[in-house]
Amino acid sequence: MFELEEALARILAVLPKPGSETLSLREAHGRVLLDRVAAAVDLPPFDNSPVDGYAVRAADVAGVNPGAPARLRLVGRVPAGETFSGELTTGTCVRLFTGSPLPRGADAVVMQEETLIPADRPGEVLALEPVRPWENVRFRGEDVKRGATLIEAGEVLSVGRMALLAAAGVNQVNVGRRPVAALLAAGSELKEPGETLAAGQIYESNRTGLASLIEGAGAIVKVFPIVPDDLDATREALARALGECDLVITCGGVSVGEMDFIRSAFEQLGGELQFWKVAMKPGRPFTFGRCGSKWLFGLPGNPVSALVTFLLLARPALRRWQGAGVVGLPASPGVLVEPLANAGSRRHFMRVTMDAAGKIRSAGFQASHILSSFASANGLVDVAPQTDLPAGTIVQVLRWE
Repeated sequence: MFELEEALARILAVLPKPGSETLSLREAHGRVLLDRVAAAVDLPPFDNSPVDGYAVRAADVAGVNPGAPARLRLVGRVPAGETFSGELTTGTCVRLFTGSPLPRGADAVVMQEETLIPADRPGEVLALEPVRPWENVRFRGEDVKRGATLIEAGEVLSVGRMALLAAAGVNQVNVGRRPVAALLAAGSELKEPGETLAAGQIYESNRTGLASLIEGAGAIVKVFPIVPDDLDATREALARALGECDLVITCGGVSVGEMDFIRSAFEQLGGELQFWKVAMKPGRPFTFGRCGSKWLFGLPGNPVSALVTFLLLARPALRRWQGAGVVGLPASPGVLVEPLANAGSRRHFMRVTMDAAGKIRSAGFQASHILSSFASANGLVDVAPQTDLPAGTIVQVLRWE
């Protein structure tokens, strides 16, 4: 039996290098960037005004007040997108708008609200308040200098990163190709939701939850029909899935029961198991194997076991497959307001709820078949074997949404 970190390291070590594709920036949201992108321009590309107002020389308006304003001659008007061809001299000003380039000779901007235009002298502007040198000026390159790294390879294209690239003039990016994941559920007792249940049958729920998690990890999911507990049927389903997809994720059929056929069917198809069983709870009977250039992630059948093993072992693999540098679940610190205890011999990833104040409580009964507590949870806490965590303990909560 492998420890979680060893199992994950084995998976990540043998995965193929990510394939690539070039997409428009608008198509690339959520994808993993494969190449470092440097700024080809300064951001902002020129000194400009953050407000509507008037470009001035700060010395011309020093010490003014509403009772003793400075009279300035208006010598130009610069809408955003245009420039002032001249140079500001003593006693003059230029009308600016938000984003307008700062004229040569100006070193500050007086906000419109702090000025007045005399009714009888439309060519003059009264500055009612002083400004310091470079007040109300956005400087060239103060956000990003030309040549600086905008995004490193391996980072995910979030909304903010996409906006930054667009501001720098980038319109195409090289991103990791999304792998296609087959999703199979094994079990003769399983029925599709909405069908009529006979005695001893249950509705299959794992594929519904896992499909959302697979898509959230950036992969393309292809859901296959339920596979009955039969060796020939299992082999045929696996052969089809391996032929059509980059990898196969199964749930159920990987334990030691007489009706568990995933591992034997995989081996009959030429697959080689890399390891089986991970020292974690829920989810010990996890299987990982290779068949040529295709891969098998065999998850347990119990619903919470399937979801947790996916989050901790399969999800990181899907992210690395696409070129991501950071592949683990994000973690947030919080404080237990009630104790958590693990009397077992395996690490227990316990379902918890964490509120906005960082207070953490158990989400409910922790058995691997209890979906209601997973539905209530918004995180997992890793509790070591034979460990009691009292209320007040600071812990890390692994989040997936």
